[in-house]
Amino acid sequence: MHIHIPSSQSHRVVSLLQALGGQFPEVARELIEIAHKARDGITIEILPYAHKRSRQQENYYRKWCRAFGEYCGTTPDETHEEILCIAYGSEVRETRFGRKIRPVQRSSEANRIEYSLLIDTLVRVAAEMGFDIPPPQRQMDD
Repeated sequence: MHIHIPSSQSHRVVSLLQALGGQFPEVARELIEIAHKARDGITIEILPYAHKRSRQQENYYRKWCRAFGEYCGTTPDETHEEILCIAYGSEVRETRFGRKIRPVQRSSEANRIEYSLLIDTLVRVAAEMGFDIPPPQRQMDD
């Protein structure tokens, strides 16, 4: 949702930024800077909070995806595409290069839970193909 408050309603902008500054004092200075730059007004975007994947999750996945790819004789990108398709599903698209199989979801769109599914899929598929990946440590709450 987007809320647009034009500069003609500056009293609303000031009131809102003061309220936000009171609730979140750690960003009060930044709010003042925004108010000074907001010649035409402000736009507020409100979205549901989504836990992004952690850096530890990503590092673990990339390390073992690369190692598994070497075992399979594929590049890290090829291995990643295969695991994405297995974890999130795939679709076939006709392109000028011919038929292409693409994952339904990219890992960049994944939250922590969805990224955990990607990691679990990598570990499972690797085990099924005779490549052992140590289980991740569950301290990935970064």
